[in-house]
Parts: sequence; C-alpha cells; structure tokens
Amino acid sequence: MKKSTIVASPLAFLLVGSLAIPAVGGDLVGTLKIVSSLPRTGSANAQTTSIVNGIRMAIDEVNGMVDGYTIAYEDWDDASPQRGNWDPAVEGENAKKAARDDEIIGYIGTFNSGAAKIAMPILNKAGLVMISPANTYPGLTKPGLGEANEPRVYRPSGTINYFRIVPTDDLQGAVAADWAKELGATRVFVLHDRELYGKGIADVFVHHSKEIGTEIVGAEGIDTKASNYRSLCTKIRATNPQLVFFGGTTQTNAGQIVKDLRGAGITVPFMVPDGCFENAFIEAAGADNVNGSAYITFGGLPAEEMTGRGAEFVKAYVVKYGIKPEAYSAYGYECCKVLLEAIRRAPVKDRAGILKAVSETKDFDGALGVWSFDANGDTSNRTLSGQTVKDGKFAFVKVLGRSDAPAVSPAATDAAK
Repeated sequence: MKKSTIVASPLAFLLVGSLAIPAVGGDLVGTLKIVSSLPRTGSANAQTTSIVNGIRMAIDEVNGMVDGYTIAYEDWDDASPQRGNWDPAVEGENAKKAARDDEIIGYIGTFNSGAAKIAMPILNKAGLVMISPANTYPGLTKPGLGEANEPRVYRPSGTINYFRIVPTDDLQGAVAADWAKELGATRVFVLHDRELYGKGIADVFVHHSKEIGTEIVGAEGIDTKASNYRSLCTKIRATNPQLVFFGGTTQTNAGQIVKDLRGAGITVPFMVPDGCFENAFIEAAGADNVNGSAYITFGGLPAEEMTGRGAEFVKAYVVKYGIKPEAYSAYGYECCKVLLEAIRRAPVKDRAGILKAVSETKDFDGALGVWSFDANGDTSNRTLSGQTVKDGKFAFVKVLGRSDAPAVSPAATDAAK
C-alpha cells in the first residue's frame, strides 16, 4: 500500500464528488481511501444520496481519522445517462479502477445485485473488501440458491471478500408471499423486470406461494422501456387476480405499471419489494394510485421504527441534513462504520488486514441492532418489515419475518439475469 504524508490545508480536501476530512490532532501516518459505487444518475439518486449521506456521517463521527490515518472518501457513480440506471460497463470500470488504486481499502456497493455480479470477481482478485448496503439476490453468497456456479464464480481467489448487511431475497420473497395471503389474496398475478434482482425475488414469491396454497394465475416479464402496459393489463384483468406482485424497482417502471393497472380498472393491491421503497416510487405511480393499495416489503425497519443506536442515527441525520433518511441510508452508514471499526482493529492497515478484520465482525452493535457476518458474508440480521402508502407517504404496517424461511431450489433462480 502506498503511504503518503498529508501536508495540504483543509481546503485541499474540498474535491468534487469526494469527501476527505482532515485530521484533528495526532501524527498523520497516511491516507486510507473508501469508495462507494452506486447509481447516482437517474431516479435512484434520491435513495443513493441518502446512502452517501450515511457514509459521510460515519466518517464525520471519527473526525476523518482512524489510528493516525486520514480517511478519504470518494462517491462514484455506476450509472450512465444513456441508461438512467446502473450500467454494466460503468460498474466494471469502477471495480477495475478501485482494484488498481492500492490506497483504496474498502468498496461500499453495489446498490443493484446485477452490478455486484460484475464487480465481485474483479475486487476478489485484488483482495479488496466489498460491503453492500442493498444487494439482496441470494446467489451472490449462498450455495444452492442461485445458478450452479454461484457463488464460487465470484470468488476466483478462493477467499470471501464480499459482505452485505441486508437480508436476502430468499427471506424477503417468502415473507411477501405470506403477507399477500394474510391480506386475503389467494389468486395472484406476478410480474418481474427480467433482471437479476427483480426476477429472482419474483421466483421466490412464486415458489413459496405455491407451497402455501396461493394460486399464481399468471407470471410474466415486462419490457422495462415500454411507454405503457395497457395490453398487459387487459390480460391481467381477465385472470381476475386478488393481488398483483411486481418483482422490480422504481427504475424498472414500477410506477407506470401501477398507473396502467388503475387505468384499466384493476384496483386490487399492488405489492413490491424493497427496490421500490423510496419516495420516487410514490411520485412515479401517483399518490392516488397507491394510497391504501400498495404494499412494500423491506429488509429491515423504516427510519421511524428504529430504536437504540438506529434511532440516534435517524435523529442525527435529520439534524445534519434537514430531512428524514430514505430506507437504505442507515445501511450506508452501517457499512462505513463496519469498515472504520475494521481499520481500527486491523494490526496492519492494508487490504489483507482490513479484509480479515471485516470477516471477523461479530456482535456488531450498530444502527441496525446487534448482528454478525456468517461464513458466507451474510448478516445474521433477519428483521424485515411491511409498509403501505397513506396520504402520499410510506406508513409502517408490521414486522415481517420467518425464522424458517424456505430455501429456493437452484432452478427457481437459474433464469434470473
């Protein structure tokens, strides 16, 4: 690792797209850099800005300094204007750039599970720790719950360097199916966006729905670039569903689907996963189309339901930024806190030492409660929640969760891309 003595004034750290906080007192040993790779272009920006704010808060809390090292942070975009969402080419370049820069000791990302598939093997070969605040596709870490070569294909070095602090879709998809049945839906039409995350969680929903006796009256992938889904809604209406489930995100046209369902006179509940748990979803769908009729699952608790350190984080966030944090803000904050604590504990402040310290994270007492990483790099936290929309705003409904959530067969996610 390169080491450099910092002699610049604080003004030198005011860099566009990055945050480097000058040390306060003590001897300066060098710089350790943390980067995040998230979609900062397009409608995901509000959610990812909240994540970045959380990361910056964590660094502020240590005054930008750990054991004599200045902690520099850079906010990278993995989206492109052409796609308006994450872009495989951009994410690949971000991962390669991080791998080449030996001052970088931590990579926070990605937001999208499909983006993680691209970055993971590149960063694994470089021995660079990667912690995601939002990836939920099971195959990234869990053998038997994805394609036949997963997760081995993401670990070419044989060492696990990828971790995530959010419960996975094999849990979320199952509790969504349970909740749909609890809401009285015994006939469900399932849609998905054909992407890794969206189709994966839809497959889990379908798999568990059949296990609990819910009839799946139709299942289709959509064209996420379509201007409308009127003909599809005509088909859905003919099946007389009691609920429509969409596996996808705000960015893959969830809002337009809701508009067209309501335009076709389909007023049944519309259920979506955490990829739509952002204000942009309500704005895209139109509040009148989702008030009291949209249900959203999330791998955690919303800001207003957090307690202990989580509640302290929310309060501090509101004071600092003047707004309530979006759903994944606390997860960005927690990712960075884990990295900073690993830096503190690592005897040698290089990639290998910090990676080892992250892997040994046990009983971490943070904003998300007390949790640990397991042998696959997954969190022990299994808390999920359900939300609806009231008066144009998200409203907490209940804690969801299944300690015995079933595993999904490999075939259920083989087609997920």
